[in-house]
Amino acid sequence: MTPDPLTRATQRLVRRLDELGRISDEPRKLTRTFLSPAMRRANTLVDWWMRSAGLRTHVDAVGNLIGRREGPRPGLKTLLLGSHLDTVRDAGRFDGALGVLLPLVALADLRRRAVALPFAVEVIGFSEEEGVRFASAYLGSKGYTGQVRASDLRLRDAKGVTVREALEKRSREGFSLPKPAHPRSSLLGYLEVHIEQGPVLEKKDLSVGVVSAIAGQTRGRLTLRGQAGHAGTTPMALRRDALAGASEIVLLAEELARASKPLVATVGTLVISPGAPNVIPGEITLSLDVRHPHDANRRAALAKILAAAERVARRRKLACEWTPTQDNGAVACSPEMTALLAASVRRVQKRPAELVSGAGHDAVVMSAITPVAMLFVRCRDGLSHHPDEFASPADIEVALRVMVDFIERLARKHT
Repeated sequence: MTPDPLTRATQRLVRRLDELGRISDEPRKLTRTFLSPAMRRANTLVDWWMRSAGLRTHVDAVGNLIGRREGPRPGLKTLLLGSHLDTVRDAGRFDGALGVLLPLVALADLRRRAVALPFAVEVIGFSEEEGVRFASAYLGSKGYTGQVRASDLRLRDAKGVTVREALEKRSREGFSLPKPAHPRSSLLGYLEVHIEQGPVLEKKDLSVGVVSAIAGQTRGRLTLRGQAGHAGTTPMALRRDALAGASEIVLLAEELARASKPLVATVGTLVISPGAPNVIPGEITLSLDVRHPHDANRRAALAKILAAAERVARRRKLACEWTPTQDNGAVACSPEMTALLAASVRRVQKRPAELVSGAGHDAVVMSAITPVAMLFVRCRDGLSHHPDEFASPADIEVALRVMVDFIERLARKHT
């Protein structure tokens, strides 16, 4: 028996995810960061797949890969689809990539069946979402929406290279702040497909779910400065140990978050100076990530953590400096687009599911210029940002069928 065309398309999509997942800046693990050599190779490969789906392609000023299919006549609005092509360090192969590659096979199926769309479509592979290289996320979608600021360009990576320097090296023609790719009036909306990165769908035994809102998120760096000294000759009572102070703050943030559900607070990195086993740490920079579905609660929690950090610093005679690198408010998904997406989910999966996203996504930034919607795909054990991250071909096929149905519903609505 000949497989269904969308089943064959899913098989092709899974092979592409595997192929893309082998493009990395590090041996034996998947890592692709903003404007890295692996990102350039990934763009080249996905560009080929975009053109194979009948899209015209280009790379914009911040490295976003964009494929466009025009409407039947000039002046029609545009539907945006996509996600990011960068990864965290030692990543899985589905986060971000699924949301870029799945629309391509969906559009290829519509093209195969000669389905007329009364609007243009763009598929975007954002160049940066994870915030790995510059400790600030969404540089790709910020560039696409015209939200890159001078302060973003001053951010430095671990080698001291600024965002501006990296972009100027790439373009070789200088860099100026980009304007939005489209005026809001010319857009229908943005749909992002993404693995859930959590356990809800697995617990409900469902392949996909519709996102109703995305939690707000604040990221920054907290620097504590004490006094480095000899580990053997400096008495404990005279020490100004920055790492000991940082350790207190890490536990205070965890304690506050545990007592304030659904708040989450995470310290993901510690940079220790001078970083020798026989030297008291004189300076520590730690990352802090605070998230909550309600902005007022998130801001209040951050204020409590920073106040506690100041108290720890005063008691231990440390200098304390907070540098915010990212602040995104909670985003409600478009009721109209979400309802249309939910109808497609009911048709394909029968049972609906609605979720709030605790993770940030490019849809957060895209909401500044267009209505947004998101479809989550079940991932095994809720695991993400890990080599064992996995979405089954069966669940991916459900997501593909939902996207195809959604685009056709949208086409009928605008015919």
